[in-house]
Amino acid sequence: MLWQVLYNPEIMGYRNLTECVADLERTGQLVRIPHEVDPNLEMAEIQRRIYQAQGPALLFERVKGTAFPMLGNLYGTLDRTRFLFRDTLDLVRRLVEIKIDPSAIAKAPFRYLRALPVAWAMRPQRVRRGPVLECETTLDQLPALRSWPQDGGPFITLPAVYTEHPEHPGWSNSNLGMYRVQLAGNEYAPNREVGLHYQIHRGIGVHHAAAIRRGEPLRVNIAVGGPPSLPVSAVMPLPEGLSELTFAGALAGHRMRLADSPTGGLPLVAEADFCLVGSIDPARTKPEGPFGDHLGYYSLVHQFPVMTIEKVYHRRGAIWPFTVVGRPPQEDTSFGELIHEITGPAIPSVLPGVKSVHAVDAAGVHPLLLAIGSERYVPYAAKRRPMELLTQANALLGQGQLSLAKYLLIVAHEDQPDLDIHDIRAFLKHWLERVDWTSDLHFQTRTTIDTLDYSGQGFNFGSKVVIAAAGEPRRSLERQLPGAMRLPDGFTNPQVALPGILAVQAPVCRVAADGIKERFCHELLPLECLPRFPLIVLVDNSEFAARNLNNFLWSTFTRSNPAVDIDGIDRFVEDKHWGCRGPLVIDARLKPHNAPPLIEDPEITRRVDQLAAPGGPLQGII
Repeated sequence: MLWQVLYNPEIMGYRNLTECVADLERTGQLVRIPHEVDPNLEMAEIQRRIYQAQGPALLFERVKGTAFPMLGNLYGTLDRTRFLFRDTLDLVRRLVEIKIDPSAIAKAPFRYLRALPVAWAMRPQRVRRGPVLECETTLDQLPALRSWPQDGGPFITLPAVYTEHPEHPGWSNSNLGMYRVQLAGNEYAPNREVGLHYQIHRGIGVHHAAAIRRGEPLRVNIAVGGPPSLPVSAVMPLPEGLSELTFAGALAGHRMRLADSPTGGLPLVAEADFCLVGSIDPARTKPEGPFGDHLGYYSLVHQFPVMTIEKVYHRRGAIWPFTVVGRPPQEDTSFGELIHEITGPAIPSVLPGVKSVHAVDAAGVHPLLLAIGSERYVPYAAKRRPMELLTQANALLGQGQLSLAKYLLIVAHEDQPDLDIHDIRAFLKHWLERVDWTSDLHFQTRTTIDTLDYSGQGFNFGSKVVIAAAGEPRRSLERQLPGAMRLPDGFTNPQVALPGILAVQAPVCRVAADGIKERFCHELLPLECLPRFPLIVLVDNSEFAARNLNNFLWSTFTRSNPAVDIDGIDRFVEDKHWGCRGPLVIDARLKPHNAPPLIEDPEITRRVDQLAAPGGPLQGII
């Protein structure tokens, strides 16, 4: 009887991608494209445009060079992403609430007991066979998506890469991650090898390290397609030791079915559209890349693990889902927003004192992390200053992917309880009004940074800065250029990017450590108009940087390495602490060692313009 009350047959997400496509088409959220489209650059440009237009999902029925249709923009809007998980999203949130406060069940039993079917769905189900094993193909028959002109080859952009711990096999010690997969190009043996690029701090690294320690290959299965919950779960920031398959089942509303491998290897996601089966040789790497990545630049060629492919399985009627990675916002922005909706309320229980965090998508996610914390150490103090905030900042930088934050800006909840961390303009204004450059900057030098961030001193190597601000406002912020503004020779076109922030066009950086920011700080020292502009950013194009908030965030935080590129007016070092008495200066020019930014191919742009023109097959769609 209790089970009948709790069980709701309407709580049933899509079991596979075919069901999802049919439902989106039935509800007017998907458009079929019968015209042949080239997956080499053309399809990616169409995808970028339909995403910017917040348009429907697109099913490309005729794809050049392959028999498989391709599905784009599936998660292209937050509303559609919520729609995909409409039957389970609220119940998953309830599970998170139970995690935060187990006593909540006793307070509202009916509300939380209805989440139990979802909890049951978290446990995968083993089956002997599955649709994914119905057919076989080869790598060269798969869609060859290239998104940017300098990409090193075709890539899988929505993979779910499954591994198990070599020393503790089984799904409970598995990892499901979204790591990019290069299907061809470079030195990969055709139809036999693919590149597997995973970033630092990723779960697969633990499994790979164990395989290397044991001197044995690491078994890998790469699923493409299947339940829409699979890609979302693959990017979910779950604690180490908790399988993403459990979350995929909860979000789907049914247990993930794992099919036995015909060759005795790892299980396969039974409802996946495709699965690449193989292994990583622990002693072998090959060049992977370049690839247009989510910071808005190319990640360059580096040695990464190579996967030997043994089988490529697919279901009948298989659909190849894809996305395009590039300067944010892009489709993966919806992933981040959905994940925040689900996990945001749990942050205070994991990090005591921390009220909220926001990895800023427009700045490339990892380069800029905003946080609101608490200042409770000395509530009786006449003046509040950052104390507990620094403890919380250290805790944040010790948490999984949050540890990749390069700039961590943290403020005190007590100073403005209604401050919305997602209102970036308001957050930066609050922070700049209170920050004290003589005491509030705390650097970590020569440490790890995001694999995709080329602003540092080397691969995975750079610096971080925590800037904590608390207390009453110490300044008002200027919104207009001062009439007597004079700049040193070679510096031009100052623009007010945000209240209290100047963007100044600086000479092009042709060699590292060219002394430009040092000269700027020295020669600007006599000016008296600067206290109301506490932050000055040196850029290549000040009009571009100041044009809108996204441009400012992207230009500033993806192109600077804190320990190297931060300077200040009237700087000093005291007891190994760096500070400045005048404005802070960030050198955010492109440096010679930075990766090139992503730029579309003009010929492809013209071709897509023609497809979208009156009478063209994409008229009214993009």
